Amino acid sequence: MKDHAGLSDQPVALEPVGKGNRAAILALELLPEQQEFVASNAESLAEARHDDEAIARAVVAVGRVVGFLMYSAPDDDDEAIIYRFMIDRREQGKGLGRAAVAMALEEIRRLEHIRRVSICYEPENEAARRLYASFGFVEQGLDEDDEMIAVLELSR
Repeated sequence: MKDHAGLSDQPVALEPVGKGNRAAILALELLPEQQEFVASNAESLAEARHDDEAIARAVVAVGRVVGFLMYSAPDDDDEAIIYRFMIDRREQGKGLGRAAVAMALEEIRRLEHIRRVSICYEPENEAARRLYASFGFVEQGLDEDDEMIAVLELSR
């Protein structure tokens, strides 16, 4: 797999969600035409509080929160699932999404028990389709919610 981390002109970090960045995550916005593609960050943060398997991350660039990502990687499964991901509308088109996905995959790869990563997105979301395909995700078909499932097999 190609190294995608260097493609962004800005370094990106993933940080745990906490009191210091929760308000900034809630203030993030999508473009109007993207809002139907992703659950709101308020819904996602509420879900993370009640789901022990949810791993929520603030996407940080140049010291400020520019996005949000959430995944699960249960100890009793060899598959991680990235099920929330967004970059603020004012920060899109700068390579930050690509860098954030690369960082998330690196974090997940460090979990020794994980062998594959799946991600789901609305079939109409062409930007997501292209982004994930560029990392090697292969579309598997629609799930019960009519979202596209794509899977990346991790090489060890």
